[in-house]
Amino acid sequence: MLADYLPSLFEGTLITLSVAGASLTIAAALGLLGAAAKLSRSRALRTAANLYTTVIRGVPDLVLMLLIFYGGQVALNWAAQRLGHEDYIDINPFVAGVATIGFIFGAYLTETFRGALMAIPPGQREAGLAFGMSPARVLIRITLPQMIRLALPGFTNNWLVLVKSTAIVSVIGLSDMMQRAGFAAGATQQPFTFYLAAAGLYLAITTVSLLALNALNRRYSAGVRWAHA
Repeated sequence: MLADYLPSLFEGTLITLSVAGASLTIAAALGLLGAAAKLSRSRALRTAANLYTTVIRGVPDLVLMLLIFYGGQVALNWAAQRLGHEDYIDINPFVAGVATIGFIFGAYLTETFRGALMAIPPGQREAGLAFGMSPARVLIRITLPQMIRLALPGFTNNWLVLVKSTAIVSVIGLSDMMQRAGFAAGATQQPFTFYLAAAGLYLAITTVSLLALNALNRRYSAGVRWAHA
């Protein structure tokens, strides 16, 4: 029975991976912007970034998903009607899911990147500038490589949680792995079989991700470990 639904589950897995990858891109961009805002000299930017991370980390992911999908749809159609657009606008579940998860994990990556940047001794940047390097070159050659190394453990944890959090997109109608497992479970009356299969697929994704990110972490930390030996 499971074999009959495996192609559908694998298709759902590809959708899940697409959601996770696109969400991570948005989250990383927001995380970098948020970290820069928190470390800036502008009080307004620091306040906005603190408000963003506090609110997002304090509201459940599912609530945010429903608010953005349904509330955003209402707001979008209200604005469209005011502009003279009469047809009803449906928000694509994939777009809503990616935007919501990216927005949520942008708050977590903000703290990850902020901590990594704060751990870099400021004297290194000053030394690079003293040697005649431009600020952009200091950023590329000195700051970013160290930030990546320091942020990788936290980034890895956030990625693993993000992958599992993609399961909430099934509640807004996206045909991801969880929704397909649910349909198969309902059609066959074998929920344990198909939800266990979904759990195994999520475990496979996170295991491969963990191995790849750990290898990347070892690569970036090789010189550091050697220097401390």
